[in-house]
Amino acid sequence: MSDEEDDIVLSELDDDELVQQMHDDLYDGLKEEIEEAVNILLERGWMPYDILTKALVEGMRIVGIDFRDGILFVPEVLLAANAMKAGMFILKPLLAETGAPKLGSMVIGTVKGDIHDIGKNLVSMMMEGAGFDVYDLGINNPVENYIEALERHEPDILGMSALLTTTMPYMKVVIDTLKEKGIRDDYIVLVGGAPLNEEFGKAIGADAYCRDAAVAVETAKTYVTRKHNLLAAGG
Repeated sequence: MSDEEDDIVLSELDDDELVQQMHDDLYDGLKEEIEEAVNILLERGWMPYDILTKALVEGMRIVGIDFRDGILFVPEVLLAANAMKAGMFILKPLLAETGAPKLGSMVIGTVKGDIHDIGKNLVSMMMEGAGFDVYDLGINNPVENYIEALERHEPDILGMSALLTTTMPYMKVVIDTLKEKGIRDDYIVLVGGAPLNEEFGKAIGADAYCRDAAVAVETAKTYVTRKHNLLAAGG
């Protein structure tokens, strides 16, 4: 297998083959190959936004699906995320210059009592990749952290994550606090994490439950578009 790998010269692949190879290299967590391929596509005149969406985000979407289905595990996902980060690092300043469409912004964090962040980190990266500004609060966030970040960044979306059944209810504490302050409707609230489900998301008053990073990105896009359309219509 590795002999074949060694024979692949990225610069000799045509665009379609190269993008396909990038999906494979992301899947295998090959950081240097991703960096090289990003630079090759840039040299060929690709727009940074297209490289991001067609090669990196699409590659991570495949990784996300296999992670969800138990084909890939945490260490492999971290390697893939690391490879994507390397590609993002090259593209980020270029995206800023070319004015890639900014879809909106998001504050995200794991709730109080919970120190799991792999799913959250994956969501952050894929949201960034899709054109959102992401403010990541890290792990173990009390309600005050969320409120302060919402006031400071004025995002479209608040994302909360929990991996323990014992910390899930804290999401409701945060949403209830937003309601008390009369600001619940200012934000799209998305929740995620292994023990959650659709019913739980509804019960605590979130806008949507996202079962994985790929779904989170799609859901965020849908809600933000809807919100902007409502505002445009004087909603």
